[in-house]
Amino acid sequence: MKLNELNKITSPYTSTEQMPVLFLGHGSPMNAIEENEFVTGFRNIGKTITKPNAILCVSAHWETRGTFVTAMEKPPTIHDFGGFPKALFDLQYPAPGSPELAKETKALVKKTEIGLDDKWGLDHGAWSVIKHLYPNADVPVIQMSLDYNQTPQYHYELAKELSSLRKRGVLIIGSGNMVHNLGLVAWDKLNTDSFAFDWAVEASEKMKKFILSNDHKQLINFKSQGKSFDLAIPTPEHYLPLLYTLALKEENEKVSLFNDKAVAGSLTMTSLKIDKA
Repeated sequence: MKLNELNKITSPYTSTEQMPVLFLGHGSPMNAIEENEFVTGFRNIGKTITKPNAILCVSAHWETRGTFVTAMEKPPTIHDFGGFPKALFDLQYPAPGSPELAKETKALVKKTEIGLDDKWGLDHGAWSVIKHLYPNADVPVIQMSLDYNQTPQYHYELAKELSSLRKRGVLIIGSGNMVHNLGLVAWDKLNTDSFAFDWAVEASEKMKKFILSNDHKQLINFKSQGKSFDLAIPTPEHYLPLLYTLALKEENEKVSLFNDKAVAGSLTMTSLKIDKA
């Protein structure tokens, strides 16, 4: 791509102070319409961030063969779940897309060929949490998919190629859950405050220790961390967005945890913000 063509693409995203990076434990889609401590946590963290020019979200709920970014002007709100109240299905989050940011992202990434997608939109991993940060839906949002054929190391390295977007006013968000085992949810403990099985506590504490000590290698090698990690991450899609977030951390930056609680035994809502120290 010629330099003048790239300049045309990046013109809406001029140089800014470096934006923070977020990992949001999104939990149940009901967090989109309920009032609870996690929703309050999302809102509070939003107040600490300069309003971005755009958002790039890596959600657990868009897995593909290859890597894609949404590139439409008006991404639809995807209700990719079942069995919830009509009020949740009626909810729309009409944030604009950004074909410009999609093209810039495609131009930045050298590790793989990024496809421009015009069919997906915003799934609940994105809109159910972003709506609490920016309720007016006035910040453009694009999503990047997770290539389910690739290794954790691959995802971590790909994320590093996105770092320059932070200096163009782009807020990068990973959305998933660090501990996420729906098959072992204790439905009878759903309303019990911060209930977690022993293995979930063990996995969560080890994850947080590695995060706060910048030991990303151990987190990338999560399949070698023993039984508690195996139970916490039975499939990787909710965990991988954490690696995208951590890959963007620079040496002079700090990690702040929030919403650090367990739900229904086998899920954690733990979220983090990476920002200048």
